[in-house]
Amino acid sequence: MRMSADLRDLFLYEVFLYYNPLFLVALMIWLWGVNLWVFAQSSVNYVKVFDLAQTHLSHREIWRCATWLTLIVPTSMTAYLYLYSHGEVSLAASQPVLLYAILLIILLSPFDMFYLSSRFYFLRTMLRIILPLQAITFPDFFLADIFTSMSKVFSDLERSVCRMVNRQVATIAWFEADSICGSHSIAIPLVLVLPYLCRFFQCLRQYKDTKEKSCLLNALKYSTAFPVIFLSALKYHVFPDQWVSFYRPLWLISGVINSLYSFYWDIKRDWDLSILTRIFMFKSPSTWTSLLYGRNWVYYWVLGSNLILRCTWTYKLSAHLRHNYLTVFAITALEMLRRFQWVFFRVENEWNKMTTKQNFEMSSDMPSESDRLLESSSHTV
Repeated sequence: MRMSADLRDLFLYEVFLYYNPLFLVALMIWLWGVNLWVFAQSSVNYVKVFDLAQTHLSHREIWRCATWLTLIVPTSMTAYLYLYSHGEVSLAASQPVLLYAILLIILLSPFDMFYLSSRFYFLRTMLRIILPLQAITFPDFFLADIFTSMSKVFSDLERSVCRMVNRQVATIAWFEADSICGSHSIAIPLVLVLPYLCRFFQCLRQYKDTKEKSCLLNALKYSTAFPVIFLSALKYHVFPDQWVSFYRPLWLISGVINSLYSFYWDIKRDWDLSILTRIFMFKSPSTWTSLLYGRNWVYYWVLGSNLILRCTWTYKLSAHLRHNYLTVFAITALEMLRRFQWVFFRVENEWNKMTTKQNFEMSSDMPSESDRLLESSSHTV
């Protein structure tokens, strides 16, 4: 409270930088648990879609992980604020470092604890995303798509780790935008673009394996994110007049192109609009089924919200808009909600493709009507 308004805002921004990505990760885990719960109630066999082992985590175990993360993150943040306000700066600085270290140890631990098989599955899929040297499976590009919605989270994690490694936590170094871990760092756009770059190379790998032209069109979609990210980052490296007269219009045009292209791909390729609400037809009678199944308002809500949130994508990925951190946090959370509803229809569409293919193979293996008649004519009456 003894700080000036500007200084207090900078201080709270630093605290926010360390903890907001973990809050958003917790939100994504909570939403994924809801996805699995809905799949379990419906006819969509997500275990087969993702080729999961019998020991896979259920929605209850997912929610248990989210609960622990939701508890320990605000606890660490409260300790940071309390210690700093009481003059214990070094102890305050150790709080986010300790939290990050504990979470990393749990994620990478080789011991049979904390859901080892699921952690191994997750880490293996991440490795396949980073190095697409093999045929791309559905879990590979599905998780990579989710990572594109979390690119801002990865960028903040990189900023946080950078300050921890360079011992800038709870120091005046966060005043300096041009420092190695400042808001003008070239590492920010590089980390923002990384999930899209991985997805881009996945599409090229799919084209190499399948020769389908749609893979190249999908790669083109992800490549439209590159100018949005890098043109935004140029604001801090060109003269203001150049930014206003030349680079900002290009940034706006590229943002519109990417938003509309991504929206088109969602409704044309990722979803099957003819069965848009079948996911909510639960096995047992449910209030959710009567509320959502076959309702036209669900159709319009999904299309409208997806279009609007696709358009806000430019804002959350633009480095020159990061200073308004509460707004960016809200938009990033909304992007995760958009991805949350995208998951329902993307997984359902994949399951329908699998069942259609299985039914076709079964029908092709069965003898035709003419074959059965020929067989019966050979019998002696």
